[in-house]
Amino acid sequence: MTHQVYAFEPPERFVAGTVGPPGERTFYLQARGGGRLVSVALEKMQVALLAEKLEELLVEAHQRFGAELPTTAEGPGDNEPLDTPVDEEFRVGTLGLAFDVETSTVIIEAIAAEEVEFDAEAETAEDDDDEDDDEDATPEISDDLDRLRVRLTPAEVRHFIDRAKRVVNAGRPPCPLCGQPLDPAGHLCPRHNGYHRR
Repeated sequence: MTHQVYAFEPPERFVAGTVGPPGERTFYLQARGGGRLVSVALEKMQVALLAEKLEELLVEAHQRFGAELPTTAEGPGDNEPLDTPVDEEFRVGTLGLAFDVETSTVIIEAIAAEEVEFDAEAETAEDDDDEDDDEDATPEISDDLDRLRVRLTPAEVRHFIDRAKRVVNAGRPPCPLCGQPLDPAGHLCPRHNGYHRR
């Protein structure tokens, strides 16, 4: 099966954004450049984790390679909505990060989720084999999966991180008691024994 690699090295724009009202938002990574527009869907948690890991990567690149890194995003941030149309190319399963020392750029790769068919008979047969094979149980990422690859400067990464954090935090506010998101009509708080809380 052929796979598609959407490469933007560099993109004109690369952002995290959402479509839909709070509580029903769909999160996207979107890259634009060379007359192309690519949007891939992912979970809110993946966006938050990507921002966190990018910050760690910048710190490590500075410590290990002496890369010049901005501590804060310089200039105005990108607060514009996602470009339209927002057509989902694939749903992200895995995110990969790397720092290119030669060019002092960060490579972000979003890889499509692999659709795995569960085979109960094969699973049972494998369980009967040596139990020492558990070390090899780490799933490998197939090369036949679609992927979005972008290359950003550290300054562009800093802008991406700042926007990603704003996007994640722009959803429903958390309940001060249980931490679950509050809907506009309130929610059933487990800390209040299921009483409706606003």
